[in-house]
Amino acid sequence: MSHLISADALAQQGADCIFDCTFMLADPNQGRLQFDRGHIPGATYVDLNRDLSVSPDHRGRHPMPEREEFAQRVRSWGVNQQSKVVCYDQDAGAFAARLWWMLRWLGHHEVYLLDGGRVAWEGAGFDLTTDTVRPEEGNFILGPPLTRLCDASELPDSSRVLLDARDERRFKGIEDPIDSVAGHIPGAVCATFTDNLEGGKFLSPEALRQRFAALGVVGDTVCYCGSGVTATHNVLALLEAGFDEPALYPDSWSGWITDPTRPIAQG
Repeated sequence: MSHLISADALAQQGADCIFDCTFMLADPNQGRLQFDRGHIPGATYVDLNRDLSVSPDHRGRHPMPEREEFAQRVRSWGVNQQSKVVCYDQDAGAFAARLWWMLRWLGHHEVYLLDGGRVAWEGAGFDLTTDTVRPEEGNFILGPPLTRLCDASELPDSSRVLLDARDERRFKGIEDPIDSVAGHIPGAVCATFTDNLEGGKFLSPEALRQRFAALGVVGDTVCYCGSGVTATHNVLALLEAGFDEPALYPDSWSGWITDPTRPIAQG
């Protein structure tokens, strides 16, 4: 089963709930502004900082809310137990994948990421709107997670493949414009999330499988990034490639470095 949906398929089939996760780390207000200027009809705006995270703490820059707290928020967005949900952002899916993963974390099965995001929707010739929707309260019930988590206490672990979704310069410790310490968790492999894409859309399952096999993925895998956002892009890509569900280390690098006793690697 694919976790992706094309713009054509979304236009033809529709969805019960559509969520626009457009966001820019450098300017957190831009996502909402872009949504207000035009979004896919029927979409509700979801903000990375306000909706998909709680205030930064020892868990890093984007700690996740409690499951029941987030489940209540999902209900307020109109999600029902059987809702077909589609998540998208401005293009690559870096932020939409976070919501996709979090809904699976709540136990929701039918959730998809729009391949290519708003760019793909417009590129297929479909219109945007400035109209907004006010959904009725949904009846979603929290269920067993469909995902896996990894805690900092389990890392480093030489028996597992550890994939870092950040770009190579941050991974190697050459520079880090976001976090106060540069480098990576010892034993990790650089698996920049944008390499899951070609022309703004996900590679084929076969190409994704080749990519991850070349990175050494053969068994149990853990994904992380800067703050538990783009790592979910790798989680989705691994599932598309046919690998078993990887675990997510949600605190990621920004959480790892809050404890000065944890080891750091560079280069």
